[in-house]
Amino acid sequence: MERACKSEPFKLLMETSKHVQDQIKVEISKHNLNITEFSVLETLYHKGQQTIHQIGKSILISSGSMTYVIDKLEKKGLLKRTDCPNDRRAIFITLTPTGEELMDKIMPEYQAFINKMFDSLNHEEAQSLVSLLQKVKQE
Repeated sequence: MERACKSEPFKLLMETSKHVQDQIKVEISKHNLNITEFSVLETLYHKGQQTIHQIGKSILISSGSMTYVIDKLEKKGLLKRTDCPNDRRAIFITLTPTGEELMDKIMPEYQAFINKMFDSLNHEEAQSLVSLLQKVKQE
């Protein structure tokens, strides 16, 4: 009795996702970061000050794992913690000037890298892909 998933779209989506993530890991490692560290920095870069919980929701990892990643990035001097004046239980995370500088350098390279991955799609194909993925996501 074979139990393998026979859904070709699902299988291809998973293979494509792994391929894209593997390429991103290689690209990000050039900056001495792993993909989770980069995701935290990217969230702070785009959204500004966040709590650990907010960052975890954005990148889909638990708060326990977040604390470990935040500790590592803080030791690298890329972000800092500050107490929330309105809630003693909450701690805000922000990029340091060093973290901002690094992200200012990385983001244009990263965007060009991502754009290159999707260069083989014309505008209509890209829009169709987005539409189809959103449709699947809403199921």
